Amino acid sequence: MLLLSTSSLAWYGLHRIFQFAKNAKYSGLDLFLDKKNFDLWNKEYIKSLSEEFGVPVLSITAPARGLTERKVNMIVSMAKELWTQVVTFSPPHISDKNSDRFSKYLPKVKRDSHISIAVQNVEPKFLFFIIPEYKNATFADIRRITWDTTLNLLGIDPSSSMDIMKAQKFLWGSIKNIFFSDRYWSKIGMLPWGAWGWVSYLPLESFLMKLKSSWYSSFITLRVDPRQLWVWNDDKVVENLLFVKKYYSKHFINFKD
Repeated sequence: MLLLSTSSLAWYGLHRIFQFAKNAKYSGLDLFLDKKNFDLWNKEYIKSLSEEFGVPVLSITAPARGLTERKVNMIVSMAKELWTQVVTFSPPHISDKNSDRFSKYLPKVKRDSHISIAVQNVEPKFLFFIIPEYKNATFADIRRITWDTTLNLLGIDPSSSMDIMKAQKFLWGSIKNIFFSDRYWSKIGMLPWGAWGWVSYLPLESFLMKLKSSWYSSFITLRVDPRQLWVWNDDKVVENLLFVKKYYSKHFINFKD
């Protein structure tokens, strides 16, 4: 199933985002929670929009920092009410006081909720060039926490020996969602350049075909820079969303679509 991340249209209100998803015939939304946007936390409002447009919220992405057990419970409660299937968390940030929520609390939440509680990979960043910004963030670490993961294609260090094909193989069996976008050197969050015949940094066509041959049956979520969708032009937004869906359907489609 191809989902649309609300972060890809972050400059629009939720009502418009649901409308775009419906017009482009996406299977559902990934709700990218932002502390500054109160509508994203209003589960009654979101539920009404989901029912109005017939677009389910199948995935939720939690904020990357500052989560407490209370906030985790709030997010999972929202997921239950919205019939969300996957909730994605990030590894603990260095500013987080209690990292036990990953080693102890998230597995407990998964057992009690019957929802896929996934942890995503993040691109390694360092403070003062030596202190990791995120703790326990290796591929082995994120898989070990709940045995459910979200593969963020832009969260792979381009200078490392790991690439999207190796990451998919390593995490295979644990992946519940894939944050999908392209990059071209320092430019990230792009639409798939290869579809236009341009040079792409990421082998997205091969990646999608590998997923198909491996019988991947969970979600792929379009998460791009809003400027890539031409958010200042509504017709162009729908055109670009349909373009990505066509690209997705050409190289990968699973039995749920």
